[in-house]
Amino acid sequence: MSDKKGFVGPTFSFANRVRRMAWQLCWLLLARWTPPPMHRWRIALLNAFGAQVDSHAYVYPDVKVWAPWHLRMERHATLGPGVTAYNIAPISLGAKAVVSQHANLCTGTHDHRHPAFPLYARPIHVGSRAWICAHAFVGPGVTVGDGAVLAACGVAFSHMAPWTVYRGNPAQVHSQRAPIHE
Repeated sequence: MSDKKGFVGPTFSFANRVRRMAWQLCWLLLARWTPPPMHRWRIALLNAFGAQVDSHAYVYPDVKVWAPWHLRMERHATLGPGVTAYNIAPISLGAKAVVSQHANLCTGTHDHRHPAFPLYARPIHVGSRAWICAHAFVGPGVTVGDGAVLAACGVAFSHMAPWTVYRGNPAQVHSQRAPIHE
């Protein structure tokens, strides 16, 4: 909301901010310090806050999840060490999808053309067997197709075709992968 002087109030409700603070405190006290193999404990905490994470997924202790209630992970999906999931909109990871160390999944951005600089959000979907490599960035609204790869430090702001390898900033097609059929 804004007044005549152009002041823009908080984007998120007080209840949302309290819920996120409770989540962050819980993660800090009950998960952040745990040894890496304690994936099921961390998944139980995420699910207690509304996530839908399969018990056979992998979530490392230094992962940063903004809103667990917007996170969905299928069997054997992985959020690696240091991953940031800025999920003001939903983020979903298909079976065996891997998001490697220090990658960033960012569902929100601002409209820089508007004087009030409003926040908007678009969901991210990472398909089955896709791989987001170390230090890569996936922007709002991107669908990463099954088996697609975003190479290390790559930046994706548009959809990535299945079984295709992308690299660079902005991400461009590099090569194709052979599909895996199970």
